[in-house]
Amino acid sequence: MTPEELRSFCLSFNDAVEDFPFTPETSVFKVAGKMFALSALAGSPLTVNLKCDPDMAVQLRAAHPEIVPGWHMNKRHWNTVTVEGALPDQQLRELIEDSYDLVVAGLPRAQRLRLDRP
Repeated sequence: MTPEELRSFCLSFNDAVEDFPFTPETSVFKVAGKMFALSALAGSPLTVNLKCDPDMAVQLRAAHPEIVPGWHMNKRHWNTVTVEGALPDQQLRELIEDSYDLVVAGLPRAQRLRLDRP
């Protein structure tokens, strides 16, 4: 997955926006003001921080060397994924969608319904 494809996929979700609250080089993708992905799209190697269920995070890290505890994040709830690694693009898309869904699940019911994600 290229940086452009990563950006495009993150922005394809309902109400997803790109913001730059930290530095102009760090893209933060949010839904309803809550972060679900963070990446320095010009970085080499390309990595992305994604929210993850804590139990699943441990399993993913054990199974994939390109998935490690989140850099500068709560390591229990966030993973850093090296995009240019051996992880298939489809699995990366699923991890991004899971991150988005976890954030949406924490929103008030009215916001979840507005996003068509009960």
